[in-house]
Amino acid sequence: MWFKNLNVFRLTETFPFDEETLSEKLATMEFQPCASQQTFSFGWTAPLGKGAEQLVHSTNGFLMICAKKEERVLPTSVVNEMLQEKIDELEEQEGRKLSKKAKTELKDNLIFELLPRAFTFSNKTFAYIDTKNNFVVIDSASTKKAEDLLSALRKTLGSLPAIPLNTVEKPVLTMTEWLLNQKPPAEIVIEDECELRAPEEDGGIIRCKRHDLAAPEIKNHLDIGKQVIKLALTWEDRLSFILDENLGVKRLKFLDLIQEQVGESEADTFEEKFDIDFSIMTAELAKFLPSLITIFGGENRA
Repeated sequence: MWFKNLNVFRLTETFPFDEETLSEKLATMEFQPCASQQTFSFGWTAPLGKGAEQLVHSTNGFLMICAKKEERVLPTSVVNEMLQEKIDELEEQEGRKLSKKAKTELKDNLIFELLPRAFTFSNKTFAYIDTKNNFVVIDSASTKKAEDLLSALRKTLGSLPAIPLNTVEKPVLTMTEWLLNQKPPAEIVIEDECELRAPEEDGGIIRCKRHDLAAPEIKNHLDIGKQVIKLALTWEDRLSFILDENLGVKRLKFLDLIQEQVGESEADTFEEKFDIDFSIMTAELAKFLPSLITIFGGENRA
C-alpha cells in the first residue's frame, strides 16, 4: 500500500464529494473483467483488494481509490506466424496473391477468433485525494499512466479541476544550483545519484549512481552547461526519493523515523493494518508536499 512514486496534481477547487458520494460515482464505472472480444477493460476497484466492497477507503480527510486495467495479450509474433500460414494456404488454393485488403480482413478475423482464448493480465494504480490540502496524489512512475487515471476520474465524476503541480522556481535550475554549489536547503540532503542533460536539443545525458556528487567531474559537467534533471534526495531524515524535472517523485522510501511509527502500531486484521499504514503515509506526505512546494519558491498558479 505504501506509495513508491508520486505524481501530484493540484485541485483548483474544493473537492465536492465525501466518501459516500464518491463511492456512488465510482460504482458507475466499477471494474468488470474483459469480455471475450474486449482487448482491455478499465474501471474502479476496492483499494483493500479481493473480497472488499468499498470503492473508497477514507481516513482523516484522505480518500484512497484504485483503478484496475485488464488486457488481453496476443503476442504479435504468434498472430503474424498464424496469419502467414493462412495466407500461404489460401494463395496456394486459389493460385493467386491475396490483396492487401484481403490480408487485413484475414488478420481481423484471426484476432477475433483468438481473443477469447488469449491470456489476460491486470494491473492496479492507487491514488488518493487530500481534501484538506487539495491534492490528488497518484502512485505511478509514469506520467501518462497518472494522467490516464486522472482522465478516467474526470469522466466518472463529470469534471475534476486538477492541474499538474507547478512551482515558481523551475526544478531543473534549482537542483542544478544545489549541486553546483553543494548548498541545498537545510531540510534537504543530496545523496549519490543524479542525471544530467545538456540543454540543447538532443543534448547528451550523464547518469551517475553510487557516486560522490561533489566530485570535480560532476562540477565539470555542470560548468559546461549540463543541467540536473533527476536528483537523489533525503528530506528531514524521513523520506528518500529521486526528484525529476517535473517535480515527479520516484523510488520513494519512508525511512526509519516513519518505520518506527509503523512498528509501534498494533493491528489485528489486514484492514486495520491497511488503515494504519494509510494514515501514517498520508499524514507524512501532507507535511512533505507543502514543504517541497515551498523549497521551490511556492506555487505558480498563473
